[in-house]
Amino acid sequence: MHDILLLGAGQIGEAVAALLTSEGYRVTVADSDGARLARLQPGELLATAVVDVADRQALAGLMAGRFAVLSAMPHRLTAPVAIAARAAGVHYLDLTEDVATTRLVKTLAQDAGTAFVPQCGLAPGFISIVGADLARRFDSLDTLRLRVGALPRYPANALNYNLTWSTDGLINEYDRPCDAVVGGRLVEVPPLEGLESFSLDGMAYEAFNTSGGLGTLAETLAGAVRELNYKTIRYPGHRDIVKLLIQDLCLGQRPELLRDIFETALPTTGQDLVLIFVSASGRRNGRLVQDTYVNNIYSATLAGAMRTAIQITTASALCAVLDLLATGALPRAGLIRQEDIPLPLFLANRFGRVFAGESAALPLGQVA
Repeated sequence: MHDILLLGAGQIGEAVAALLTSEGYRVTVADSDGARLARLQPGELLATAVVDVADRQALAGLMAGRFAVLSAMPHRLTAPVAIAARAAGVHYLDLTEDVATTRLVKTLAQDAGTAFVPQCGLAPGFISIVGADLARRFDSLDTLRLRVGALPRYPANALNYNLTWSTDGLINEYDRPCDAVVGGRLVEVPPLEGLESFSLDGMAYEAFNTSGGLGTLAETLAGAVRELNYKTIRYPGHRDIVKLLIQDLCLGQRPELLRDIFETALPTTGQDLVLIFVSASGRRNGRLVQDTYVNNIYSATLAGAMRTAIQITTASALCAVLDLLATGALPRAGLIRQEDIPLPLFLANRFGRVFAGESAALPLGQVA
């Protein structure tokens, strides 16, 4: 039985703990907020602990003897966890979209005797697994466009948005430079730019640059693709208002105030969907062709409770990568990039199978 330390008892952490214990993992959930931990129900496979990640001694004590530590903490708290994991000699996995944190993890992974697997969520995470799978199907790859949206099903405000995940993560991706490949070269592009409109199944959407969604994929494919970018999907009109708040009113320079505004004005919702839309074009057998992956995932009952779509996708992705590591399907030392994980292997996993529904246009590596 694998013993796991999970740091972060928020909505994603709660779902991760439920999924892992339902499949026989022993999990200790740690958080500095005792009220969050009180929502959990300790049992034979689930324990809780109050800890501040700034307390290095306490963190080291909790990691001792574990198979792996999973960070479901806000991006600003993830770095100390990665450093402690290296010192403790335990496998490390996280959900961060923060570029600087991932750079630190890559450095820590050098010559490590354990695995370091950053960005194990939806985007970054699963989206890079899909993107890499599509890229491998071409003799020469021209463009790869990755689009993901965590959206309310029934928006009822000017932003056409409800909070469905971390507010800190939302602000971070709206306000930090974005990796992309342009003309075959790895570059940075500004957030909230590159606005585009499209429709899917009769519904209108917009998409625009946001930070972190590509993970390490841009670095991996630089020189092998002419154009590669990641954009977040929203309902029309959202980008303009967010740009007004963050850039024109300079609230990006006051993230705590912006967080208060979002959390005061935007209700949360359990009625959400995750839209994944990836398209690739290039040469195959001398012809210019395009392959597309489209998947809609909705809130549903999972691991004994109703979960939001963002909980299902993010928690299941993290659990799937951990499970592949635990069963020996992934290397147990050094850096593991999301794009190194084969899509068929991920979708066949007991946790990853939530992504393999009928709505996936190209499930299990099938080529259109």
